Amino acid sequence: MNDTEYLDVVNENDAVIGTRLKSEIYEQALRHRIVHILLFDENGRMALQKRSSTVSFCPLHWSTAVGGHVQSSETYEQAAGRELKEELGIDIPFDFFQKDFYSADGKMEKFLVTYKATYSGSFKFEDSVSEVAYFEIDTIRRMVDNDEKFHPELLFILQKYFF
Repeated sequence: MNDTEYLDVVNENDAVIGTRLKSEIYEQALRHRIVHILLFDENGRMALQKRSSTVSFCPLHWSTAVGGHVQSSETYEQAAGRELKEELGIDIPFDFFQKDFYSADGKMEKFLVTYKATYSGSFKFEDSVSEVAYFEIDTIRRMVDNDEKFHPELLFILQKYFF
């Protein structure tokens, strides 16, 4: 975890009420902001990112193609663009999909803003990504049913909007 990364703390209306180190956010279970980008190819298959074995949270779990924290003073859209470049090495347009309130195990509360985009080119992964692959939604559903490892925020998005 990057101990020098600052995130905004937000209230139940997603208004900024403070700024804390990322480590403090997690130690104190403070409400904060997260972005995701759902990436689809021209055939409607969804790209999933497999997190590397070196990440501290959910190693070797399937996740959204792009996801991460909104840094302090950053907009959701700015964070999504930054994460897209950092994680996959691409810069493409994306569109707003949904905004959700998410509670992880009833302890950690987050606002998730999800975007969507279409892309079929190549990727340049960062170290936190072990692979990216495109899947039919039915295949992803079977993977979930077969207990493959999925990031909890991806499961939330899939179950709410795709299953």
